Amino acid sequence: MKIKSFNTAFLSIYIDRCDFGRGVFAARNISKGEVILTFTGKVISLTEVLTKAEKEAANPLQIDINTYIDIEEPGVIVNHHCHPNAGIVNTKTLIALTDISKGEEIFYDYSTTMSENLWTMVCGCSASNCRKIIKDFHYLPDSLKEQYLELGIVQNFIVREHNLNREVSLS
Repeated sequence: MKIKSFNTAFLSIYIDRCDFGRGVFAARNISKGEVILTFTGKVISLTEVLTKAEKEAANPLQIDINTYIDIEEPGVIVNHHCHPNAGIVNTKTLIALTDISKGEEIFYDYSTTMSENLWTMVCGCSASNCRKIIKDFHYLPDSLKEQYLELGIVQNFIVREHNLNREVSLS
């Protein structure tokens, strides 16, 4: 049974039950490169994220060094996967990295948006390349970092940090 459907010119997804509780699924076939959704929510600081996390479940999407979006549905329901079929471009736009079939769950790699050394998550995605623990981008294997950078699905502030770290290590 579908929990909630969303359909606009750019959005054709629904929320349903999955192995992780709830997830976002394709309501129609979605082509590689197509926009799936734009993450929405109040822009908050790291201090607000930490305060909120003490009181309730926080669902922040890091968009800059100390800036987050407190994401709302449907974006907050998109689950992590170590072999994602979607990725974030332009800070808050989720696009398809592969063709996604109608009924398929949509995932992105949370590590492509994280650089604070404060949060980890146990992963249960069961992908053959599952990392078991999800951490910041800088902890990813170098080959995966390069793949994600080439795809353009790493938050801009992390790309800047990565390039600075690369320059320092070459010096």
